[in-house]
Amino acid sequence: MGQKKDLTGSEKSKIVRYLAEGCSSLKIAKLLKRDHRTIKRFIQNSQQGRKKRVEKPRRKITAHELRKVKRAAAKMPLATSLAIFQSCSITGVPKSTRCAILRDMAKVRKAERRPPLNKTHKLKRQDWAKKYLKTDFSKVLWTDEMRVSLDGPDGWARGWIGKGQRAPVRLRRQQGGGGVLVWAGIIKDELVGPFRVEDGVKLNSQSYCQFLEDTFFKQWYRKKSASFKKNMIFMQDNAPSHVSKYSTAWLARKGIKEEKLMTWPPCAPDLNPIENLWSIIKCEIYKEGKQYTSLNSVWEAVVAAARNVDGEQIKTLTESMDGRLLSVLAKKGAYIGR
Repeated sequence: MGQKKDLTGSEKSKIVRYLAEGCSSLKIAKLLKRDHRTIKRFIQNSQQGRKKRVEKPRRKITAHELRKVKRAAAKMPLATSLAIFQSCSITGVPKSTRCAILRDMAKVRKAERRPPLNKTHKLKRQDWAKKYLKTDFSKVLWTDEMRVSLDGPDGWARGWIGKGQRAPVRLRRQQGGGGVLVWAGIIKDELVGPFRVEDGVKLNSQSYCQFLEDTFFKQWYRKKSASFKKNMIFMQDNAPSHVSKYSTAWLARKGIKEEKLMTWPPCAPDLNPIENLWSIIKCEIYKEGKQYTSLNSVWEAVVAAARNVDGEQIKTLTESMDGRLLSVLAKKGAYIGR
């Protein structure tokens, strides 16, 4: 009877079955034609189970070192825990301890993506802030489009999982499984829309104006009083379909021209309060890593989330404009926090 190195998976299964039937290790060795020592070793290892992990004593961090870590974390945004502790000349601290310490004073964040600002951009942002500094922003309609996909942002599918639980399966689809383009506006404490752009329609000047005609003008604007229309200021960003000669002339025929059409500075998503509304809606529809199976289902989720946004939340956003303008001037045209 020759001695072999390792038992196969099939042999291990048979050993377990034979043991359950009351066979001795010697009898099992004869049945499998394996060395008796190999069978006994497998049985002994199975009965011992896994060895418990020995917890090593953690290095204690002094109050002085904690202050150094806090200052380093403030000076080194997006740095790793190892880099932060090394900059403080603190060694011998395991990763789990470093992360536990940093979790009390910092949060893991991704770098924000924003279009680059050059000198001309900053000057135009300052000029815009000076021009509208005395504007009554309760009369401004802030508008924008948002695309929502079936899968949502990848980074939002993370969260805490209890010990012993398996992470749920997440579908992987190209381009987030497709998406829906949504248009909306906010004025004072009122939400206009949201309205859905027809699937497959690319918003050029003609389709954008037709979309506004079918949704914004017919379903909302025409119901307003003459005094409201006279005082309302329409805001839109500098997308090509918005600022083309065709769109500008079309809006002028609708009475939205000159001072009633707000000029918009370049690279200014941080100045549009409706961007914050989009964040509120996305947090709601993609909470807990939720995904959708159809474009209609994600659109229904957007509508439901928009209905849950109350007037006070919208009013808070529109009333933040005075502060945003002052921040732009104080930062000499640089980006402001939203």
